[in-house]
Amino acid sequence: MEEMISLQELFKIIKKRLLLIISTFILAVSIAGGVSYFLLTPIYEASTQILISQKEIENKQFIAQDVQTNLQLINTYSVIIKSPVILSKVIDNLNLNTSLEVLNNNINVSSEQDSQVINVSVQDPSLNNAVEIANMTAEVFQKDIPTLMNVDNVKILSPAVATKNIKSIRPNPILNMAIGALIGLMVGVGIAFLIEYLDKTIKTEQDVSEIVELQILGLVSPITHKKPKKTKKSKKKRGEFNV
Repeated sequence: MEEMISLQELFKIIKKRLLLIISTFILAVSIAGGVSYFLLTPIYEASTQILISQKEIENKQFIAQDVQTNLQLINTYSVIIKSPVILSKVIDNLNLNTSLEVLNNNINVSSEQDSQVINVSVQDPSLNNAVEIANMTAEVFQKDIPTLMNVDNVKILSPAVATKNIKSIRPNPILNMAIGALIGLMVGVGIAFLIEYLDKTIKTEQDVSEIVELQILGLVSPITHKKPKKTKKSKKKRGEFNV
């Protein structure tokens, strides 16, 4: 019974402060949308794929041992791609106004399990810059890997391209607004309960009953004092006298 009463009080407080909760909800969604669309810088991503090719023998069949060796080298290649040896040349070739640390953080190298394809992804506020950096990184790596590793098994499988109407990967306004809506709803409900908890004033007869823990037997209606109406005095005409 107590849980039912508490639940009823919960809905009663929410209903009482519904305007406050809705206002907080709308404000949070508006702030999240405004920040996402007007303040946060869009980030674009461009990717290029590098194939770690295997050697061929005279009958055009692949050697299984070479494939396994190439798979084992992928982790090493991933480290080399993001190394200062490669990235410093990328910065020089493109005349980038950035540091090695920043460029390293903007590049992600990944590969699927048991795949000989390395995916090089670059994130940048400019889509064209992301495409150029991704392609230049692949080109420099392909050119320098024979010297660094004494191998020649790297090919550019798919260069990055700047397609039209491509969307940014960050920010996600819809997701941010959904998170803002959830936070706004929680904050609104929290403020409503806080106000209700701090408000100790007595407003209704129910508040009196809850405080004194007694049943209400009767109510005294408010008494209004009416002011007597002013009687209009008849105006006397000039020359008339009272008898």
